[in-house]
Amino acid sequence: MLALGPVEIPAGRGGRLRNRCRDGGSRRLVNFESWLILVGALLLLMGLCTALVTRLPFTGTMVYLGIGIGLGPAGWHVLHLDPQEQVALFHRASEAAVVISLFTVGMKLRMPLRDPRWMPPVLLAFGSMTVTVGLITLAGLWALQLSLGAAVLLGAILAPTDPVLASDLQLKNPHDRAELRLTLTGEAGLNDGTAFPFVMLGLGLLGLHDLGEGGWRWWAVDVVWAIAGGLGIGAALGYGTGRLIVYLRKRDREGAALDEYLLLGLIGLAYAGAIKLHAYGFLSVFAAGVAVRAVEWHFSEAKVGGAKAPRLSDGDSDRDPTAEPQRMAEAMLSLNEQLERVLEVGMVLLVGAALWVVGLPMEALWFVPLLFCVLRPLAVSLLLVARRFGRRQGAGMAWFGIRGIGSIYYLMYAIDHGLPEDVARTLTSLTFTVVAASIVLHGVSVTPLLKHVLRGG
Repeated sequence: MLALGPVEIPAGRGGRLRNRCRDGGSRRLVNFESWLILVGALLLLMGLCTALVTRLPFTGTMVYLGIGIGLGPAGWHVLHLDPQEQVALFHRASEAAVVISLFTVGMKLRMPLRDPRWMPPVLLAFGSMTVTVGLITLAGLWALQLSLGAAVLLGAILAPTDPVLASDLQLKNPHDRAELRLTLTGEAGLNDGTAFPFVMLGLGLLGLHDLGEGGWRWWAVDVVWAIAGGLGIGAALGYGTGRLIVYLRKRDREGAALDEYLLLGLIGLAYAGAIKLHAYGFLSVFAAGVAVRAVEWHFSEAKVGGAKAPRLSDGDSDRDPTAEPQRMAEAMLSLNEQLERVLEVGMVLLVGAALWVVGLPMEALWFVPLLFCVLRPLAVSLLLVARRFGRRQGAGMAWFGIRGIGSIYYLMYAIDHGLPEDVARTLTSLTFTVVAASIVLHGVSVTPLLKHVLRGG
């Protein structure tokens, strides 16, 4: 339950909230000014983290997780969060964070659709992720004693890598050509949608979703149509919106401020439109971002024979009207990155505050290292066989499989669809523990290991 303990709001000036901790502790006073101080301090911390953490062996996300733990029952008990009781909060917050992040990822992938560099992310998102689901399912059946449906669902929840918390591993800008970053960025963008068929399969095996006789509905609707439809709907909307923005910018360059409204409108239409048509909204939003960037690429680099377009500096578009498409795309990307960062902070705080409530399962002591050090490398080895990579790059892909907000979303989606309470409690404790462990382990290792991998090739 989200609360400042059981909250009483007495009449009187100042809107002071009186609350008692669930453990029967003494009353505390939490007023509007206190919350304003907390929010202001967090915003200042966000601004400072980028400059400070570059010199320290941890990431800003680790700082937010620690603050979340401090705000929860393990610390000051300002927040008491139980994900099973506050399903709507975690469901919608994680949904918004993933949607915004997926569009951002799509916008960062600045390359033509026929570029061979798309192949590694596609292999990871479809092939390696499917293998990961299967391996986690086996672990769930044999070691965790889960039912087949619950084991498949656990695999679907924990198999996809995360686009929200993997920002340190993603392309730094659309002109970044580091192959490791590009592959991990594309994988995170694609597999948050390609995991959905396995979520539906797990729910179906638990009797919470109609798979059809012999599984025909799952294959036809949840696999073929939902994936193809999501990608197609998003690509069509993104391409159309990108062309519209380019056209409007060429006609009225003073109307560039409208780009932000068109951006948010595109994200909403792509996501909700795909869901209404029983397709995957996550894939639709990602495809929309890729399509907008493809329009920009077509009107800039492709128009000059594929030559690499330089990054824009202030005043470039005033001197060169043909630079408008690139400036449009980079302005949209900048706005989206700011939204992504705010939502990331909020979600990580929620995860940290809920950790004490969901508890640390004993199984996590062996399951976390199994997932990160055995199952992920085994699944990625398929890609390494299919495509030659340097030894260091292969090791980087095997290790940097960050689990995060996407996993929280899939868990909340399953609980919202009637997951039995005992199964929900087991999957919740495992998922939150894996996410927190990923934030810490990958956060500590990302800077030194990534430098080592990128230096060595």
